[in-house]
Amino acid sequence: MSSAQPQQQVRFCRAPDGARIAYAVHGDGPPLLISTCWLSHLQFDWESPVWRHFLIDLGKFATVIRFDERGHGLSDWDVTDHGLEARIGDLEAVADAAGFDRFALMAMAQGGPVAITYATRHPERVSRLIFYGSYSSAAEGLTADELELQDTFGQLIKVGWARPDSTFRRVFTSLMIPGATEEQMRWLDDLQRVAVSATTAVAARQQRMKADAEALLPALDFPTLVLHSVGDRMNSFEYGRHLAASIANARLVALESDNHIVLEGEPAWPLFVEEVRRFMEPDGQPSPSIERLDDLLSLRELEVLKLVAAGRDNVEIAGELNLSTRTVERHLQNIYGKLGLQGRSARIAAAARLLAPV
Repeated sequence: MSSAQPQQQVRFCRAPDGARIAYAVHGDGPPLLISTCWLSHLQFDWESPVWRHFLIDLGKFATVIRFDERGHGLSDWDVTDHGLEARIGDLEAVADAAGFDRFALMAMAQGGPVAITYATRHPERVSRLIFYGSYSSAAEGLTADELELQDTFGQLIKVGWARPDSTFRRVFTSLMIPGATEEQMRWLDDLQRVAVSATTAVAARQQRMKADAEALLPALDFPTLVLHSVGDRMNSFEYGRHLAASIANARLVALESDNHIVLEGEPAWPLFVEEVRRFMEPDGQPSPSIERLDDLLSLRELEVLKLVAAGRDNVEIAGELNLSTRTVERHLQNIYGKLGLQGRSARIAAAARLLAPV
C-alpha cells in the first residue's frame, strides 16, 4: 500500500422515506459494510483519537463503507422516525448506493437488530456477519432496576446534552471508554454534542430500546464472528455470549478490555484486527489461534471448563470431580495458558470460548 495518507469519499443517498443519508467509503479489499453505532459523524470521526485507528487499520485489508444514522452526523437531522424499519431502510439505501453485489456486514453496538433483519431479508447480499459489542435486542434480559437506569440516562441527555460544560456527557463517555486518556475522553464528550441534538438523542434512544431481532437469530445462516469486550459497560458481555450461542455458525472472541470501543494501544486491539482480517479472507477460514477445544484441552480440563461455564465456583468444581481446590486451580491455569487468556477476566473468557460454536 502507498505511504500516502488514506482518504475517504463522503457521498449521499436517499432512504425510502426521502431522508438523506451520508455514507463514506475508504480502504482497499473486500467490501465491509458497517451497520452504524450510536454516535457518529463521518468527518469528525476521521481525525479522531478514538476512532482513527479503527478506520485506518480496517481500511488496510477491506473497502469500508460506513454511514451516519438518520438524525446524526452529516445525515439529515430533521427526521422524527427512528424506528427499526426506518433504520433498515437506511441500511438498504447505503448498500444499494455503494454498488457492491455482496459484502461482509458488521453490526456495531446498536446496529445489531438492523443488521440481523437486513441479513434475513437480503441473504444474497451478505457474505458473512460480524458483531462488535452488539446485541439482538437491547432490552433482552434487563431487570426492572436496569430499565429504570435506562430511563435515568434519558433524563441525563435531556438535561445536559447540549450544555457547553461536558459534565453530563462525561457520564456516557466514562461508560464507553473508561480506560481512555483525558484527550480521548474530551473528544468523545465533544462528539456527543456534534453528532446529534439532545431531542434526537432521546427519541432515537427510546426507539433503539424497542428494536428486537431476537426471533430472527435461528434463521441466520452465514459465517459469523462475534467480538465483544469482556468488561463492556455499555453493552454487557452477556449480549455477545447470547449471539454466539444463538447463531448456528457463530464464533465468539472475548476481548480483554473494559472499553466498549477498544482503543489503540490496548492488547485487545491487535487481536481484534487480526480476527477480522482473517475472517474477511476469501476462504473464510477462522483464525488458526482458535482451534477446537477438544484438540487443545485434556478430558479433565474440559470437565473443569464445562463446570465453570455452568457457573460453578472452584470449591463446587472440586466437590463434583473429587479433586482438591488446588488441583482445580492448577487445571484452570493450564486452560488459560492453552487458550491464550490472562488477567481477571480469563475465567469469563474461557467459559465464553466453550459456549461459542466452533
